[in-house]
Amino acid sequence: MSEGVQGSGRGDIVVVGAGIIGITAAFRLQQAGRRVLLIDERGVAEATSAGNAGALAFSDVMPLASPGIIRKAPKWLLDPLGPLTIRPGYALKIAPWLWHFYQASLPSRFWHSMLAQVTLMRLARTEMDDLASAAGVAGMIRSDGVLELYESEAEWKRSLPGWQARQSEGIGFRHIKGEEIGALQPGLSPRFTHATFVPGWQTVSDPRDFAKALFAAFEQLGGAFRQAKVDAIQPAESGADLVLDGGGRLRAGHVVLAGGAWSRPLAAGLGDAIPLETERGYNTTLPPGAFDLKRQLTFGGHGFVVTPLTSGIRVGGAVELGGLELKPNFRRSEAMLRKASSFLPGLKTEGGRQWMGFRPSLPDSLPVIGRATASPSVIYAFGHGHLGLTQSAATARLVVDLILGREPTISLKPFRPGRF
Repeated sequence: MSEGVQGSGRGDIVVVGAGIIGITAAFRLQQAGRRVLLIDERGVAEATSAGNAGALAFSDVMPLASPGIIRKAPKWLLDPLGPLTIRPGYALKIAPWLWHFYQASLPSRFWHSMLAQVTLMRLARTEMDDLASAAGVAGMIRSDGVLELYESEAEWKRSLPGWQARQSEGIGFRHIKGEEIGALQPGLSPRFTHATFVPGWQTVSDPRDFAKALFAAFEQLGGAFRQAKVDAIQPAESGADLVLDGGGRLRAGHVVLAGGAWSRPLAAGLGDAIPLETERGYNTTLPPGAFDLKRQLTFGGHGFVVTPLTSGIRVGGAVELGGLELKPNFRRSEAMLRKASSFLPGLKTEGGRQWMGFRPSLPDSLPVIGRATASPSVIYAFGHGHLGLTQSAATARLVVDLILGREPTISLKPFRPGRF
């Protein structure tokens, strides 16, 4: 026999995964009048949602798999501490994902993915504004813009096609140089000769605090949380069953799988072989006051950002494709911090806290949003890469549309589970 969710009935919903995607979906479903149980093995916002860079990166529409990236990748991969790396022992295991990544980098597929990303980002912006107001967290969002920095005119010129593509989709920005860079961020090294300022870029005061505040709003509406590990999701006559570690079972009218980097085996058990990998992101959070940082700074040529948070100055980013089992390589955090101290000469690098998290990454940089093959009662909402916070409100809107039987606000075809 299966235990019911907060009682019994087809209206009950279990959301698997208490990261920012799961929390946001749970809040919106509870707000829509459904009875929701949020379940996670680790707790609320205890994984990637706790330590990310805190950006609402609505202009970040360029997929990682872009034309020409295969030519650049070998150079990056030779540097074990560079912007993109794969440990030699993991290369064979990740080979199928890399094949999908190569296919996604072909020009026609790249543009298809970018246009889908643009559409999702437009929805993300409007939905985040509404969500923040409804949950009472609007005061935790900062609208300071972002400064993307280049060390030469040649590097800046190489970025222009990407900016032209953004401009064609109505994304606002302006290119600057010289004294104007220093006015937007005093104390930068003079090595940065050119920059692009994106005024519409936003950050949250702290990603863990933001997620916890959304969870509190969910609880205030009557939502519930249970800390447990889900071993399997199985179709049932009137919904789905969740098999818990230790042998317990839950019956729900609908299940939302929002388990981030841990979603792949649960989806496989439902008949969907989804090529989900992990972008292992590293950072160091320095104490408040380590630098007078005016806004988020992006060092694209080096693959990391520096972000002002209430908890301190966070230096992090880069991509290590390495799955869930390899031990962290905190030399990557140290390498980024060394670079940051040379880029921001007044940066105080003492007293930092290192962190590593798992970004759930799909080869085309688009998430999976849609129904499971084995059961229309199971909805997938995972694979957002480094854009989970940014796209959380949009994903929640689409999940609610599916569960309430409404026509989705945007086409879900680019995000369908079977696209690979």
